[in-house]
Amino acid sequence: MRANWLWALILAGASYGFIGIAFAIPSSHAHAWRLAAWAVSGVIYILHIAYEQYWVGAARFRAAAHVAIGAAIGGFLIAAGALVHAVIFSAPVPLWRFGVALFAFPIITFVPALLVALVLAFVLSRLINGTRR
Repeated sequence: MRANWLWALILAGASYGFIGIAFAIPSSHAHAWRLAAWAVSGVIYILHIAYEQYWVGAARFRAAAHVAIGAAIGGFLIAAGALVHAVIFSAPVPLWRFGVALFAFPIITFVPALLVALVLAFVLSRLINGTRR
């Protein structure tokens, strides 16, 4: 029986959103927290690709698409978090910009995440077992 890829996609997307929001909270050492967020998200990204290919058995493009959708969900959640923050704390910029981000962030994250996931899925399949899916 194949594993449920949809739950992995939702979990990864929620993780990206949580990491993006939670790692932005500390005001001291902001640069270090941003780097830590990138590192943790990178580990989740690679694990998600590996899960899709080797546990679910998805072909490279399908695995890359699922991973990219997870990244887009994370981008949407980060934009939603920014909108909530702007409403609560009266942002000095117009709120419509945060509304645009709700649509732009998922697109901006999906495209590069798909391209990188395609390359990583190819490399992982060659390194681990040499499959030609």
